[in-house]
Amino acid sequence: MATVLAVETSCDETAVAIVNNRQVLSSIVASQIAVHKSYGGIVPEVASRQHVEYVNLAIAQALQDAKLDWKSIDGIGVTCAPGLVGALLVGLTAAKTLSLLYQKPLIGVHHLEGHIYASYLTAADLQPPFLCLLVSGGHTSLIYVKDCGHYETLGHTRDDAAGEAFDKVARLMHLGYPGGPVIDRLAQQGNPKAFALPEGQVSLPTGGFHRYDSSFSGLKTAVLRLTQKLQEETGTLPVEDLAASFQEAVAKALTKRAIACALDYGLNTIVVGGGVAANSGLRQHLQTAAQAHNLRVLFPPLKFCTDNAAMIACAAADHLDRGHTSPLTLGAQSRMPISDVMQLYTHA
Repeated sequence: MATVLAVETSCDETAVAIVNNRQVLSSIVASQIAVHKSYGGIVPEVASRQHVEYVNLAIAQALQDAKLDWKSIDGIGVTCAPGLVGALLVGLTAAKTLSLLYQKPLIGVHHLEGHIYASYLTAADLQPPFLCLLVSGGHTSLIYVKDCGHYETLGHTRDDAAGEAFDKVARLMHLGYPGGPVIDRLAQQGNPKAFALPEGQVSLPTGGFHRYDSSFSGLKTAVLRLTQKLQEETGTLPVEDLAASFQEAVAKALTKRAIACALDYGLNTIVVGGGVAANSGLRQHLQTAAQAHNLRVLFPPLKFCTDNAAMIACAAADHLDRGHTSPLTLGAQSRMPISDVMQLYTHA
């Protein structure tokens, strides 16, 4: 496979990595969590400015860590959609400049495709077709992975993404930002059966419920009302039990839909990607349920669950090996269905 240097700046992580043959030669991630923490969430303009400050340093560090020069790089990968437009433009401008300066092909990468490829970095034998459960702060989807660049979304959230729900519930319980890690940590000390919380089913017009779509806004509202009730009655919040009960509800809902979807479509492998893939409750529930149905489940290492450039480089290398490259007129897109990935490329 090609050796690709990739840049990822879709949100609040400035990341650069070099990958060859699914092997990570270097991976640099400059986190902005400390910068955005005081705001309780990501401020797009602040994120963009931080990317401008960090991106050149990250590129230099990635080359140094990999002990490579530009002659060894076959292509430049970059996240171009979806994401915060200002943040995407920083990475895209850097990648285009490198492509022109060193005469390397440019490969635009869809951010969600990158999360799918995160599991390729540690599972050398992984090949399509398989099902991807993609769960992050901005996305919750069940994606049928047919081949490189060919995807079909079978299920999605109708409102809040799973990671967004974690952040909002953490805010309700005054736990700070980001919410996922702190809820996971507290949940391990609490009772997941302490409070009954709704699954968040999506009704069908013909009756019954959607097998693959999810909804988390009702769950968030249920936690809000529960915390208000507990505050009025006791003046305190049993945060460990609340965290455990909330995490249990999310993990069970995601597991139920992923297993049903895999079985319905005859897929024997489920790959999990995105920041929520790091959640211990989801890992436990999905692995236990998958074993009961003889399904294989792959979770990326924790460092590749959140946004990183290694997954982007891995996807870009696969596209480059197939002759897929992007024009220098490639633009940044805040929204783009993963089914439209091939629109990013010309074919050799």
